[in-house]
Amino acid sequence: MNFTKRNLLLIVFTLLLTTNSFGQTFEQAYANVVNQCSQSNITTNLTQYEALGVKRRGTPALQNTLDWLKNKYLSYGYTSNQLQEYSYTYTGSTAVCKNLVVTKIGTLYPNTYLIVCGHYDSIVGTGTNDNGSGVVSILEIARLLQNVPTEYSIKFINFSGEEDGLRGSQNYVSSIVNGTTPKMNIRLVFNLDEVGGVAGMVNNTITCERDTSSPTSNNAASNTFTNELINCVGLYTSLGTVLSYAYASDYMPFQSNNEVITGFFETNETTHRHSATDLLVNMDPVYNYNVAKAAIGATMHFARASTTVLSLDANSSDFNVSFFPNPTKDILNINLGSITETNYTFSLIDINGKEVLNKTLQNAKLIESIPVSNLSKGIYLGVLNSGGKRITKKIVIE
Repeated sequence: MNFTKRNLLLIVFTLLLTTNSFGQTFEQAYANVVNQCSQSNITTNLTQYEALGVKRRGTPALQNTLDWLKNKYLSYGYTSNQLQEYSYTYTGSTAVCKNLVVTKIGTLYPNTYLIVCGHYDSIVGTGTNDNGSGVVSILEIARLLQNVPTEYSIKFINFSGEEDGLRGSQNYVSSIVNGTTPKMNIRLVFNLDEVGGVAGMVNNTITCERDTSSPTSNNAASNTFTNELINCVGLYTSLGTVLSYAYASDYMPFQSNNEVITGFFETNETTHRHSATDLLVNMDPVYNYNVAKAAIGATMHFARASTTVLSLDANSSDFNVSFFPNPTKDILNINLGSITETNYTFSLIDINGKEVLNKTLQNAKLIESIPVSNLSKGIYLGVLNSGGKRITKKIVIE
């Protein structure tokens, strides 16, 4: 987190948790996924992150960390189509920095996104707590949710340039969020920054951060989501919670853009941030593991993960392929899901068995758009063929 020290006069509130304050109840299906969070993965990934060195802008270490992240996501079953790099520079520096975005398309609201984010750069030291701890938590969320259907789409974002003044998140908001037509629809931004705890201390609470800044129009929504976050901590971990305010991390450019935000930050704050001693030996990896579990449960809640089809094994028969919007009028979007082949054919078959559309796509992106406004209203069968895989779904054209 990019700041000198937290305001010592901050008044915080420890909340009593209930399972029904915001209509939330314990979901055994969510707990089954949360409980597959791996302490071994957390510790191993922290060790690997630390070994990559000081991750400052323009350094080989920063690029090596980006490559390490990409390989992690690919090893979890995400495809190269789901990974996007966004390069940027900024005034006062010639270094090219990159944000990494991994997109998982939702089943009901594919154009509305839950953003789960944290920065992967460091300053002075290796940044194992600030913010390797957030990085490894996001990796574990992404690993476990790779094949879990969610109603809302999820973007896992690893920002660079946070330690240089939130440069990566500022660039993403201005060039991608606001540069999309229509503007990107964001349900919530969930930021994880410095969640590794302090070695030798009792680390049993996590600070949950809400928006208290201007513009104030989304403060109430942020407060609601943050209380839901608090409930998730209580439902899926033994951690206690502290309610605080959001500031000085990658959710703030989103906040300034009038998006709804929330976040996690360690309650016992390290004295080693922004120094050469920000190392695993000075952290509490068990605490980091417990925070990751809370974040997994919260991400499932915010993205509305399925409670009936939660396979963590091989891809399901439809490979997370989806066609949306459905029903549609003018444009049908094809989400390639976890299919790795980028060459495929797509066809539409009417109720009489006649093929009314056939299109071959080469080097397809994760989402391709097909015009259908010239087709008659009715029910069709959409068929995608790729590398011996055949996925069929009912499509309604209005």
